[in-house]
Order: sequence, then structure tokens, then C-alpha cells
Amino acid sequence: MHEMSIAMAVVDQVEEAAQAGGATSVGSVRLQVGELAGVVPDALSFCFGLACAGTVLEGAELVVDSVAARARCVPCADEWAVGMPPQLCCPVCGEATAELLSGRELQILSVHWQDGPAPEHTREPISQEH
Repeated sequence: MHEMSIAMAVVDQVEEAAQAGGATSVGSVRLQVGELAGVVPDALSFCFGLACAGTVLEGAELVVDSVAARARCVPCADEWAVGMPPQLCCPVCGEATAELLSGRELQILSVHWQDGPAPEHTREPISQEH
């Protein structure tokens, strides 16, 4: 499940920003996730909760803004919703020279910092395999 590695990368980046800015707690993180990014939002939310344990993000809410996949035909300039499974041939002229306009996004849009005393956070391992 690559959602766990994505969640851990988000937590690491936000923790680094928190440390650099002197923040002690995070209320929420807003992500933009494209329809074609290959991410299952529910799985990402679950993994985010696990990855936040023992960090300044513990208890933070994950808000996922989904971005629909859209494409434009190069020859005729028609634009359409790509959908799932992706339709990359132009529905007007049939050409297979689509340019993806959106749908591959995967980025942190914003972080809501909270004020308060610095809690003692120590990250616990997610699993202990031997």
C-alpha cells in the first residue's frame, strides 16, 4: 500500500516545516489529490492517522481535495473529463493525442498550525517486524 509511504512523506515534510517555524501542533493538513494519481483517499486518510502518531501532527485532520482528470485534444482543442478508466482518445475527432490538463496532482496545499504548549512527541514504529 503506497498510501502509507505518501502519508509518511507528508508527515515528515510538515514536521520539518513545524520545526523550522517553531510550531508545536498541527490542526489539519489539506492535500490536493488528482483522480489519476493512483491514491485511494480513504486508505490515505487511514495511513495518515497512523503516520501522525507520536508526532506534532498527532490528532490532525487530513482534508483531501480531489481534482478531476481533464484532457484537451491537440488537433481540435476539445476538452473533456477523462474519467476512470481514463479515456484519452478525443470524443469529438477520435485522435489519440490528448494533453492531460489535470488529474495527476499530489501536493500539500496548506497546513493549519495550532498554538499551545509543546507536547512530548516521540514517534513509535508503525510495525515491528523481525
